[in-house]
Amino acid sequence: MQITLTTDFGQQDPYVGLMKGAIAAINPQAQVIDLSHGVPPQDIMAAGLILQHSIRYFPAGTIHVAVVDPGVGSSRRPILIEFDGSYFVGPDNGVLSVALERKQPSQIIHLSNPTFQLQSISKTFHGRDIFAPVAAHLSLGVPVKEFGEKLDSFVELVVPKVIRQEQQIGGEIVYVDSFGNLFTNIRERDLTGLAKDRLRIVLGPTEIGSLAVNYASVVAGEFVCLFNSWGFLEIAVNKGSARQRTGAKVGDKVAVATIY
Repeated sequence: MQITLTTDFGQQDPYVGLMKGAIAAINPQAQVIDLSHGVPPQDIMAAGLILQHSIRYFPAGTIHVAVVDPGVGSSRRPILIEFDGSYFVGPDNGVLSVALERKQPSQIIHLSNPTFQLQSISKTFHGRDIFAPVAAHLSLGVPVKEFGEKLDSFVELVVPKVIRQEQQIGGEIVYVDSFGNLFTNIRERDLTGLAKDRLRIVLGPTEIGSLAVNYASVVAGEFVCLFNSWGFLEIAVNKGSARQRTGAKVGDKVAVATIY
């Protein structure tokens, strides 16, 4: 069975390797896939969005472990979710709700059974001590109900909604990738009824331009706006970084308007 790992641990420290070690000690045959360890530190929304737009490419039964956990060691609960034939393990801080696009899970389990955790639980590293061992035991076929008691709900984190005002759509940046491309929360369906050949995209005080079909639609160094592989309106610079060019960050406002 496959286990994916999504964390904000980076590659410099041994944390990812220790999680893999904890899994291998329990199930050496588990196939562990590094989905991403480059989530910006403590960025729960980014981790949820990465998962949301990745899980469709994995087979049913995959176990997705997400550890972006600024509340580690606090009263926040460790949970296991079963949804659409797959499993999600991580902190109850909203990251898993974003991954599921706020759909209702089949089961939500509080990971309260110490049998499936390491004997000594650190206050700072539940990825190694709770989440990785749970994923490994789950991959061996341990029934979901064995990991703890059922919960009726879990923490939900909401992706910001777009705002429509006549011939203008208001959105914001929700994710910045390693190339410096700026992902907004605006989807193509949000532009229904607008004349796409007359649209202009504005980021803060900067007019970026119109819609394009790919990065090569403009010359190197120019802004380009397009709908990316996640289905989000993206602001990029051909062979450059839109983040560096604009200084933009998550939460900055973006407007799409019809120009007459």
